[in-house]
Amino acid sequence: MGSEPGDPAEFLTREEATHPSQDDWVAFAGVAEPRTAPAGAQAALDWLATMTALVDPQGRMMHANPAMEAALGLSRRHLLGRDLSHWLTRQSLWHEALQQVQANEFSSKRFDCTVMARTAADPLQVQLIVARTDLPDTLLVELVELGQQTRQEREEQWLNQAQANKDLIRNLAHEIKNPLGGIRGAAQLLDMDLESRELQEYTRIIIHEVDRLQTLVDRLLAPHRRPHVVGDLNIHEVLERVRSVILAEFPQGLSVERDYDASIPEFRGDREQLIQAILNIVHNAALVLSERMRASDARIVLKTRIARQVTLAKRRHRLALLLHITDNGPGVPAEIKDRMFFPLVSGREGGSGLGLTLAQTFIQQHQGTIECDSQPGLTDFRILIPLP
Repeated sequence: MGSEPGDPAEFLTREEATHPSQDDWVAFAGVAEPRTAPAGAQAALDWLATMTALVDPQGRMMHANPAMEAALGLSRRHLLGRDLSHWLTRQSLWHEALQQVQANEFSSKRFDCTVMARTAADPLQVQLIVARTDLPDTLLVELVELGQQTRQEREEQWLNQAQANKDLIRNLAHEIKNPLGGIRGAAQLLDMDLESRELQEYTRIIIHEVDRLQTLVDRLLAPHRRPHVVGDLNIHEVLERVRSVILAEFPQGLSVERDYDASIPEFRGDREQLIQAILNIVHNAALVLSERMRASDARIVLKTRIARQVTLAKRRHRLALLLHITDNGPGVPAEIKDRMFFPLVSGREGGSGLGLTLAQTFIQQHQGTIECDSQPGLTDFRILIPLP
């Protein structure tokens, strides 16, 4: 009886298969010249950060991009002509997918499996995708790490939710704004006709609360009213502006540390929007660090790095700015972790719940994303913005 996928015996077989002996290489060198993919197709795949290969109908590799080479621990010269199933734990699904796609039963097939990489300390858990191409007798294989796939799905969900939030905010703000003017005008007329100071105090409360709501509505509409003013900017100048504002407001017990990568180039963006977005995040962090400020060990770190081969909003970018904003506060409350970027959701008493919503809106207008990991003692907001 053969071993089942995932059986220890199969893992041993896979491990042995990825370490060919010298005799194996001699025997392999004696076979007929394996097929190779056209140069144009090879160049296109080499730009991808995911593990990608072109295979023939039997699953033998015709081309492997650098990510696939790195994962399997062999150069493409040694991978050429070899069956990809040598590195897969679910071989039956692999061959079934090849047959179905080749027979035009499906344009693509996908399944989860484990890749026994030659150099990796741990097996790679991936989703394997087999798809047809326009090239004769050539199939495209992509291995997407399950963690990366989850991140992409989460990003797409956030983008859809953000667009829904924008539509809701605009519609709700306009519906509130019109009656507010009528309420304020009626309260003013009533105030002029009243002789009792006690009764006038009630009308003034109405006017004051209407003005407060008007300010809130204006803040909700602000990102959609203000034009996107684009120019050349340096992210470190933006961060220095934010840092100076925060230290002026919180001069005691707070350290705002820099960890900058000076090689990050200038890029096109709206300077004021980025200042506001980052300031909202840093200001929120400072507000929740009050206890640590009293102990004089409150810390916020601004860290910049370059990320390579990043997918943002379903577009691939060669370079991106990666900005970490970390603090050593109590962390984001568990009950709002999944909703922290929604409008009017706040983790502290008296908060408007608009700071992170506006920050997300401004970052998305730069084709970027915000993510957050938080636990007591360490909250990390990560901002990614594509670079030229």
